[in-house]
Amino acid sequence: MHRRLFLLTLAALPVAAQPALATEHDRLFVAESPYCGCCGAWIEHMRAAGFEVEVAEVGEDALDALKDRLGVAPEHRSCHTAVIGGYFVEGHVPPDDVRRLLAERPEAAGLTVPGMPLGSPGMEVGAEREPYDTLLIGATGEATVFQSDR
Repeated sequence: MHRRLFLLTLAALPVAAQPALATEHDRLFVAESPYCGCCGAWIEHMRAAGFEVEVAEVGEDALDALKDRLGVAPEHRSCHTAVIGGYFVEGHVPPDDVRRLLAERPEAAGLTVPGMPLGSPGMEVGAEREPYDTLLIGATGEATVFQSDR
């Protein structure tokens, strides 16, 4: 898909969750930097988990503007941003967490794994692992732990 059309599609998606409608088979739209290798590794995790994924490589300014528009606070950011079922998915969020989000449909803006923790999907480096939390970002920006990976 042409990058501009892709970004327009992302811009048209609602930020807040809407009841029902979404399933785990919804298309995952991912905006990533062309200079980041771990983004591609995360995308492959999502495809292997059964998600249909559409990717757009965008410049840093466009990626930051998307994060701003979706309400991803600077402290909750990572290297790539996705949208599925009316939610954002920021960074190396495990596929099972995305499935749970879509099944439970909480009133929220999305999920994030801030930073790039070793051992998270797409950030595998041998047996090295850092504990991390997947955060649920509420409609007004508050963060709560959605899932812990220890």
